[in-house]
Amino acid sequence: MSESNSAERSDGTDGQVSGATVVAQALKTQNVEYMFGIVGIPVTEIAVAAQQLGIRYVGMRNEQAACYAASAVGYLTGRPLIVIGGSSERSQETMGAFQEFPQVEACRLYSKFSARPSSIEAIPTVIEKAVRSSIYGRPGACYVDIPADFVNLQVNVNSVKYTECCMPPPVSMAETSAVYKAASVLRNAKQPLLIIGKGAAYAHAEEGIRKLVERCQLPFLPTPMGKGVIPDNHPNCVAAARSRALQFADVIVLFGARLNWILHFGLPPRYQPDVKFIQVDICAEELGNNVRPAVTLLGDINAVTKQLLEQFDKTPWQYPLESKWWKTLREKMKSNEAASKELASQKSLPMNYYTVFYHVQEQLPKDCIVVSEGANTMDIGRTVLQNYLPRHRLDAGTFGTMGVGLGFAIAAALVAKDRNPGQRVICVEGDSAFGFSGMEVETICRYNLPIVLLVVNNNGIYQGFDTATWKDILKFGDATAVAPPMCLLPNSHYEQVITAFGGKGYFVQTPKELQESLRQSLADTTKPSLINIMIEPQAMRKAQDFHWLTRSNM
Repeated sequence: MSESNSAERSDGTDGQVSGATVVAQALKTQNVEYMFGIVGIPVTEIAVAAQQLGIRYVGMRNEQAACYAASAVGYLTGRPLIVIGGSSERSQETMGAFQEFPQVEACRLYSKFSARPSSIEAIPTVIEKAVRSSIYGRPGACYVDIPADFVNLQVNVNSVKYTECCMPPPVSMAETSAVYKAASVLRNAKQPLLIIGKGAAYAHAEEGIRKLVERCQLPFLPTPMGKGVIPDNHPNCVAAARSRALQFADVIVLFGARLNWILHFGLPPRYQPDVKFIQVDICAEELGNNVRPAVTLLGDINAVTKQLLEQFDKTPWQYPLESKWWKTLREKMKSNEAASKELASQKSLPMNYYTVFYHVQEQLPKDCIVVSEGANTMDIGRTVLQNYLPRHRLDAGTFGTMGVGLGFAIAAALVAKDRNPGQRVICVEGDSAFGFSGMEVETICRYNLPIVLLVVNNNGIYQGFDTATWKDILKFGDATAVAPPMCLLPNSHYEQVITAFGGKGYFVQTPKELQESLRQSLADTTKPSLINIMIEPQAMRKAQDFHWLTRSNM
């Protein structure tokens, strides 16, 4: 069946096809599988047409959450985010049309490609370019603007030519001389370190990077979404000595990791002033940001890793496991792990973060996808909750964006359902972070996605107060005048949000209640659940070697 006939039949009008169907068919031709959004004039017909052609449509409660979900699907499947936006009719431009706004121009600031097709016939070409632009080079979002009058406008079906699906991204390799130099710099390192970033996970470079680590016996450190490229429990993982490893390494290889705020810009005092960076990245513009690298390896991270392995095949080399550097890292890991375990073993109530996460970690399936957002909830959870497989952790990422959690979890659950039935998705939320997109619980229940939501509830942003203290505060006046800005209502029953929509809710205050509710939630694959976990409102992280990037006097 030709694509034009398919479009004609789905539209139901002999010889004519609507703009909505052309958009849907163009997306289908580019192998788009999922669509997330909130329908309304003028895009409702596009969603209906997409469903008729076999694209899975998920109606969200907030457009931000829809974008978060689509971006997570892109990360998990390798088909990044395309935003389709409806705009005012062409004949009403400059007249103050309903919601008139220069959408194409505005989106150019934040996307790799932004365009409005000049005609319905041009839609397939524009959508093909948007998809191609999103996956070539460094992946990123693209925007296609559809005027309202295009949606229901009919054109002759034979006038629309669909552009075949774009080819997979070309695989580029680093210069041979640069690869040789990188291997030489690494061989001469006294205190080497590999940093595995999100780019390595996206590039599916796990096999090559693990071979490199094990062949050369190098210590490695994952970034938050680089966790699982090599399992967190691998003996060469030094995540428990992160600050020490960064501060004293003399040669650092960056596999798809940016020297941004997450890695403290590569600058002292978090690093040695003369540290040598070897940067491996798909994006040329990223090379040399903040620190002049010793070697740059521009190319596909998986392909470049194989190039490095070839160098060590020709001239084998192994970093000594009994070196002073390995001894230093192991000692620091041991002391940090002991401090965390001591906090986790505390019997006092309410629980602290470490107690919660150690009990959660004991029950998590090894192949589960962990979604996480919040401040302390995300930071502490990252150090305790283990990832054993690549692309199995989704969190607030480069922009530290709160509100991503439930959208990410919905996306992960859909992909898991289609590609790995039975795989669980665990969404770990701070109570403040949950508030950004909590209404997506209804979406989760509507599509009956068996996500396990954990809300780590400390009654506030960073810190809160218990009920008695809150009542004492209110004695001094109106809450708007006397309540500290970081406070949230104590003992809020977030679990009742999910029960309102037919899911299972738990309110837990003790380790035993947490263990039992999590056991029940993981055992039940028929419906979603939310466990509202009360912790000490003033609970904090264990003592850190360095302050947060931006200090606060609070």
